[in-house]
Amino acid sequence: MANELQAASAIILINPASYANTAAASSGWIFTGDFGGDLVCTQQVGAVTGSITGSFDTAQSSTGASAASVNFFNEGAFTAVSSANNLQVRTVSCNALGGWIRYRPTIATGPALLAVTISGIKRAGN
Repeated sequence: MANELQAASAIILINPASYANTAAASSGWIFTGDFGGDLVCTQQVGAVTGSITGSFDTAQSSTGASAASVNFFNEGAFTAVSSANNLQVRTVSCNALGGWIRYRPTIATGPALLAVTISGIKRAGN
């Protein structure tokens, strides 16, 4: 039996740009039910004036009702960033998510150059 490689699918939550405040840098809800295994959540910060602390929420619907913070494996939460050129990567099991995920940072004294993605393996047929 031959091993088959599966390509990871990446989804942009926040396009690379300068964001002045928390509301501007928050993403919409993304459906994660098509993914299996683990999701890799990546936050990349370029220049930053004040500080930014990234976080991810999960919920059981795209309305965000009963949203909760994502509990990453043993990596802990994203740490605050107050200097340029910072990359943070965290991993979470799709089974630990409610089916939806969003990025919701706290930006203190913006702007911050920011890009955020999630990536993982989609289930067969998705």
